[in-house]
Amino acid sequence: MFNIILFGPPGSGKGTQSERLIATYGLKHLSTGDLLRSEIANRTALGLEAKNIMDRGQLVPDEVVVGMISTALDNNPQAKGFLFDGFPRTVAQSEALDKLLRLKNTEIGVVLALEVSEEELVHRLLNRGLTSGRSDDSHEPVIRARITEYRSKTTVVAEYYSQFNKVVKVRGEGTVDEIFTSLCNEINKRLS
Repeated sequence: MFNIILFGPPGSGKGTQSERLIATYGLKHLSTGDLLRSEIANRTALGLEAKNIMDRGQLVPDEVVVGMISTALDNNPQAKGFLFDGFPRTVAQSEALDKLLRLKNTEIGVVLALEVSEEELVHRLLNRGLTSGRSDDSHEPVIRARITEYRSKTTVVAEYYSQFNKVVKVRGEGTVDEIFTSLCNEINKRLS
């Protein structure tokens, strides 16, 4: 089983590249937001617990999110691996994920970090805002604040995985195909 964490600031092309990586490598996409919504919709014990917490305006604790990830891993024994999206975001979450994966006899194979200049991100997001209808893609100060928040939060996760030699920075500028080829080259080095 080969597991990937894909990092990238808003507008870096994470969504586009995730879809292609999942299709190419037979990975299962694990988005914590999707997991939460699914568990709540299915009225599972974890979902009901998460809903109660969210209804009080609080963040869902790491233990609950890790429990949902554990369930997703157990429910997909045929998966060739998982692509983690939106998790982990803190060192504590990284440690909890690594501990869970060790229990399942697997680990994170690589952390791919898409690197895109701030000016390019702003340009992409403003263009996306013209068609997406997303208000957070329409105002440059909001976009720059999102990029700053992303960088401040994910730096610690990258530093955590760097100590295990798992972080690879990939240039996220160029054509979709060029970026995809770069990502695949990094994955293939670790698969062989």
